[in-house]
Amino acid sequence: MLTLGELAVLLLVGGVCAWLWHAHGVHEHALRLVRQACLREDVLLLDDNVAFRRLRLLRDRSGRLRLAREYAFEFTVTGEQRHPGRLLLLGRTPAQIELAPHPFREPATDDDHDAERVVNLDDWRRRQR
Repeated sequence: MLTLGELAVLLLVGGVCAWLWHAHGVHEHALRLVRQACLREDVLLLDDNVAFRRLRLLRDRSGRLRLAREYAFEFTVTGEQRHPGRLLLLGRTPAQIELAPHPFREPATDDDHDAERVVNLDDWRRRQR
């Protein structure tokens, strides 16, 4: 039979396990959000990872105190340089995603696509024989 002290320890261990399980789910959610942000900004998420930085209380837009988790990550544009990024979650809601100043890729022009579609007639005739 369990004593009251053993039951309290068992409940405490169960609560810690539940908290860790929930935190893992929030971490996976943060990783999905960062991946989506990197796709939108046309940058590459490095190491395919977000790192938990800190846990604190912050006020949301309505003024309520919420538990805020901050995650850090790194991304690249050219593959040569690493740039830092930050995600702030209020609960499971993204409050802020910041990307450090970084260079942008030049968008592809229509001339580049047309040049790829141009076929040299002499080469085409040789291949068709």
